[in-house]
Parts: sequence; C-alpha cells; structure tokens
Amino acid sequence: MNDASPAGVPTCYRHPGRETWIRCQRCEQPICPDCMRDAAVGFQCPDCVRQGARETRQITALYGGKRSGDPRLTSYVLIAINAIIWLVISATGGARSRLVELLALVPAGQCGSVAQPDAYYPAITSEALCRALQGGDGLWRPGVADGAWWQVITSAFTHVEIWHIALNMMALYVLGPTLEQIMGRARFLAVYLLGAVGGSLVVLWLSDATGSTLGASGALFGVLGGLLVTFTKARLNTQWIMQNLVLAAVITIVGWRFISWQGHLGGFLGGAAAAVVIAFAPKARRSLVQWAGIGVLLVVLLGLALLRAAALA
Repeated sequence: MNDASPAGVPTCYRHPGRETWIRCQRCEQPICPDCMRDAAVGFQCPDCVRQGARETRQITALYGGKRSGDPRLTSYVLIAINAIIWLVISATGGARSRLVELLALVPAGQCGSVAQPDAYYPAITSEALCRALQGGDGLWRPGVADGAWWQVITSAFTHVEIWHIALNMMALYVLGPTLEQIMGRARFLAVYLLGAVGGSLVVLWLSDATGSTLGASGALFGVLGGLLVTFTKARLNTQWIMQNLVLAAVITIVGWRFISWQGHLGGFLGGAAAAVVIAFAPKARRSLVQWAGIGVLLVVLLGLALLRAAALA
C-alpha cells in the first residue's frame, strides 16, 4: 500500500500516487484515467491491451492477405459490371452494337458486312481486301493484331444473348464467393483476371483468326482452376469442384460449334497457374513472392499474346 494514500484507498498500479476506484476489466488491477483504454466492455490497462493484441489471431485469409469482410462483394461488383455492359449493348443494337465490335476478342481483325451487321466474311483476312469488296459491303473490325489490345480483357465482360450472361453470372454468384473467402479479395480478383487473360491467349493461338469471341466463361474456368488448386493444397474435399468441371466440360464438348473451348481451356490453365503461385508461396515473405509471381505470370501471358499478334499482323 502506498504511504501517500489513505488506508484502504486503492491506487493506480502504474502511478502509485494516484487514487482510483476504476479497475481493469481483464486483470482487475486499479488504473487511473491516464491508464484507461477502451475495451469491448469497460476499460483495460495498457499491459492487458498489449497482451490481448499479441494473443488475438490475425484476421488473414488462408493463403495470406486480409480476409474479406463480405466474400460476396467482389463477385457482386463483377456481376454488376457485366450487367451494365450487357444492358448498354442491348440498348444499342445487341449483336449489331458498335460496342460488340470494340470489346469482343478478334485475333486478326474481321471483315464485317454493312448489309448484315451481325455477319462477316471469314475468307477475307486483310483490311485492304475488305474495303475493296464489290458494292462497298465490307466493314473492317480491328482485332488484337491491329492494336486493339484491350480486347484481351474486355471480351471477358462482354455478352450479347441474355442466356449467355445469365448462365455466366449465376456461375460467378455460386463459385466466386467461395474462392474469395479462401484467398481474400485481391488474390481472388487476380485469379479471375488471369483466367480471363489466359482464355484470351489460347483463343489467339488456337481459334479462327477472323472469328469473334466474347463472354466471362474463361474467367469462370479460371475460378474453377483456382478452387481445384486451393482445395487440393488444403486437402479439402474436391468432389463438388470436379462435378462442376465435368459438367462444364460436357457442355463445352456438346456445344463446341458455338462455345469457345479454347477460352475455357486457357481460362482454366490461367486461373490454376495463378492459384499455384498464391497457394504454394512460402510463408516467409509470402505476399512479396505471390505478387511477384502473379506479375511474372501476367508478363508471360501478355508476351505470348504479343508474339501471336505479331505473327497475325
């Protein structure tokens, strides 16, 4: 007991000369107003606050990064972006909309028809020949080889038919939040976008150079690839993921004439590769390794796209 205080009057354990009737809610030691720290209930002393901070588990996702407060949010935003673009396309002509020409992925450009805006001439592969068509029916639509690089990513946000966007956004609504809950917002978005770029890359290399490809399927296959990698790494049950993959593969095979298997394959490989970088990065300097690896992967994908574009030019 401090000699400077009356008998029976408690004093702050950190400032013995200060009388106080307030006690720390955790350790119950007396604390003065200068030592009071707000807590969930009442006040705590500085030592208990520091101890609590050390003992509280950091709110991090399974493979680093901050855990999303709402793992559905990013998927909702992506769905909204896709929906807005679809609405604008629908309001400006649907398949004949100028936006489709600008945003859809065309590897080497496309010779469209003025008389039939939703048709094109597959045998004509140069702008000069397109403009020289009899009757002036040719309308050249620039592709990646012409410098329309944005199509590599914008095509993943472009839809025309309502059934197409409805199916893709339903898949994103179901699959997206699960992967974001595992990875956190930024890493989930990286997997999604690299899936989109990977899908576009394989389309550039393996699809008809004058064809047009659009839709979020490549990015969604990237999400499936990311889920398969992360679930396997964590030794979780992958049965439902494999069921979705088999179903998606069957749909792709059955509808190969109008579904881009190239985009699906590339999206899956791109998303899986991104997930491998994220899931298998060492814990020491994990974030640095992950983002450096994602950056290298993006450079490689874009480099291969540039190589193909140069060959098509």
